[in-house]
Amino acid sequence: MVPRILLLGGTTEARALAARLAGRSGLDVTLSLAGRTEKPAPQPVPVRIGGFGGAAGLEAYLRAERIAAVVDATHPYAARMSFNAAEACASAGVPLLALRRAPWEQVPGDLWREVSDVPAAVAALGAAPRRVFLALGRNEVRAFEAAPQHAYLVRSVDPVLPPLAVARADYVLGRGPFTEEDDRALLAGHGIEVIVAKNSGGTATYGKMAAARALEIEVLLVARPPVPPVPAAETPAEAEAWLLARIQGA
Repeated sequence: MVPRILLLGGTTEARALAARLAGRSGLDVTLSLAGRTEKPAPQPVPVRIGGFGGAAGLEAYLRAERIAAVVDATHPYAARMSFNAAEACASAGVPLLALRRAPWEQVPGDLWREVSDVPAAVAALGAAPRRVFLALGRNEVRAFEAAPQHAYLVRSVDPVLPPLAVARADYVLGRGPFTEEDDRALLAGHGIEVIVAKNSGGTATYGKMAAARALEIEVLLVARPPVPPVPAAETPAEAEAWLLARIQGA
């Protein structure tokens, strides 16, 4: 029987790993996406879209589909899915690897302030009106309606509908990677004074961080949530090697 592999995706690393595995015979790979993006990027392997129904639903899927191994390559902030994967794989006896990109590290010139979560970021903006760049994705920007005194620039893959219930908000659609040069022009053109972002890691969205450093703009960084203690790799190549070792040793 051809080993069946489940990739829990939605990241650049997940797509890169899928591309590495797509060219290998003797593997049946499925990439699972949460479905939060209206028009997901094309993928090199078959895709399933939607949730599993919690840890119990994922465990049932693993058993029904006879999954041989799982790679959790979800976004660093998709902690609930990571905990569900850890619980489901442990219950089903399926090997699990987390493909986790390293967080960004502060360097001289960065004006970073870490906040615990999105509501804390809203509070940290303060009472005085500021020009704010929200680089959080459309699913979490609604919280900033609680601070309508600010002027917002919102970047997301899909439109924010309905628009934020604030007096001043502009929207730009885009899917990374974003260059430092382009983000410098974007931030300067809108007179941005502070950025609210997640410490996603990787290179695809680091442009705004480098641009903020060059323009001396403050960055409010939402802290990463806790994730389950499971075996982990940082690169698609490492994840591929782990998978092949598990399959060959099965």
